Amino acid sequence: MEVVIRTEKLARTFRVGEIEVPALKGVDLKIRRGELLSIMGASGSGKSTLMNLLGCLDTPTGGAYYLDGERVSDLTKNERAAVRNRKIGFIFQGFNLLARSNAIENVELPLFYSRDTNGTDIRAAAVAALERVGLQDRLHHTPSQLSGGQQQRVAIARALVNNPSIVLADEPTGNLDSRTSVEIVSLLQKLNREGVTVVIVTHERDIALYTQRIVRLRDGHVTSDEDVPEQRDATRDLSEMPVVEE
Repeated sequence: MEVVIRTEKLARTFRVGEIEVPALKGVDLKIRRGELLSIMGASGSGKSTLMNLLGCLDTPTGGAYYLDGERVSDLTKNERAAVRNRKIGFIFQGFNLLARSNAIENVELPLFYSRDTNGTDIRAAAVAALERVGLQDRLHHTPSQLSGGQQQRVAIARALVNNPSIVLADEPTGNLDSRTSVEIVSLLQKLNREGVTVVIVTHERDIALYTQRIVRLRDGHVTSDEDVPEQRDATRDLSEMPVVEE
């Protein structure tokens, strides 16, 4: 299977005053197109730093990062933004929704920053993305009118509106209860079955078992990289859980 993400001795050091703090210390990683992979590690292990580098939100201080065969670690900030808008969708733990904007307006936002929207009906694209995550009846609701799970679905729709080939999810279930967490993972598994490469950062082993492969980080190093022997099916697990009215 084609390798879509490849890092070679990827390193990131932050400077705090006169002190240098290494967050990543030479990470070698390959992610194949169409994989559903989780990155695990304790707080401070470097997993969010790695996610920011993979998402072209930051640049490494050492090593190289290749995305679709292109060395993106050497690109300028604007060039990285263009790659990010074209290929990558982000899902954050804190949802990062605009409080005074409704679901459609929140999902439309990335399209206003994209250079590839010529001829695109932005409103129609946002509605289609919300329908894709099952929120067709919540289009005009603001975040305060939505449950935590619904807010995360809006965030996922926003990540999908540019039709990215890769979705990076940083602790997407961190603020959610158990059933809602499985609902979100079920949605991510569905996207993966549709061909989207999905990378989930999580500290929850129960969530990682829904992925095909687990990469573990500790102190900025990859300590293990193993296939999940029996990947759990979130949709099936969800059908066996009690329903809680939102």
